[in-house]
Amino acid sequence: MKIENYHKQPLTVIKVGGKIVEEEETLKQLLDDFTAIPGYKVLVHGGGRSATKIAALLGIETKMVNGRRITDADMLKVVTMVYGGLVNKNIVAGLQARGINALGLTGADLNVLLSDKRPVKDVDYGFVGDVRQANVEHVAALIHQGIVPVMAPLTHDGKGHLLNTNADTIASETAKALAQVFEVSLIYCFEKPGVLLDEHDDASVIPCIHPEQFRQLVADGIINSGMIPKLENAFAALDAGVRKVYITSSTAIDGQGGTLIESV
Repeated sequence: MKIENYHKQPLTVIKVGGKIVEEEETLKQLLDDFTAIPGYKVLVHGGGRSATKIAALLGIETKMVNGRRITDADMLKVVTMVYGGLVNKNIVAGLQARGINALGLTGADLNVLLSDKRPVKDVDYGFVGDVRQANVEHVAALIHQGIVPVMAPLTHDGKGHLLNTNADTIASETAKALAQVFEVSLIYCFEKPGVLLDEHDDASVIPCIHPEQFRQLVADGIINSGMIPKLENAFAALDAGVRKVYITSSTAIDGQGGTLIESV
């Protein structure tokens, strides 16, 4: 069935950071909360801490630049095993135990996400991919059958090579493509309760952010470092047809808290 033959129904795409899915207690709470979300849903996860730990056990050095992992040939093997295997299947098993018929996927599976190897500029990131195309027809069909995709942060180049890809980008590109088919809400979850006016005060959540306000907050230094690309991904998703984007904590994935990102 072609995707254009579907009627749009609500779909929630949840992105969770590695720390949340790598620790037993936070993973248990996340899976309970995710199970309670009604309707169609997709889970996108990270797993960087586990990759760093396994790499160390194998004698492979972890190198980071501006919070991004340098992925040489050996590290690519590690992140493939950890993201696509250990972390992904642990989540899938946990969801199955809760009555959710989950299916673990990388970008290579069903040709969902095609990427180009990031060109070398100031930094050679190695086997890191920048998404150039999303193909969601088969994923949409699975979702309509009641299957819940669990997406690992790996893509492929169409030439037989896997590529390490930022999980926020995986979530944004997947949500944008699925917005052709569903009425999509995208929720980015991390350790904080939302975007903060003061990073040391969890009570200083900014309830909503629009583009002009975002630019001012960046100019004022309130929004910085890794939060900037997260918000840029959020605005790009809205521009591509995603209905709502939230940034919140992993304990508020019902979309009732955190920071709402608005296009206007």
